[in-house]
Amino acid sequence: MNASAALDQQIERYRQMTGEERLSIALGLHEMSCDIAREGIRHGHPGADPAEVERLLRRRLELARAG
Repeated sequence: MNASAALDQQIERYRQMTGEERLSIALGLHEMSCDIAREGIRHGHPGADPAEVERLLRRRLELARAG
């Protein structure tokens, strides 16, 4: 299967899902990307406590929305 056919198949699967199922996937992907960002923040700020990591994550998200 080539990339175009795989994309068409994935789109069809999404169309067959309920809105709740699609929302669940989106929220899971969002949480996964936040977890990855947190790890990056911890790597860049090894002394940051959990509250500071969350503050820096929120800042990144705000900048992304503004951009």
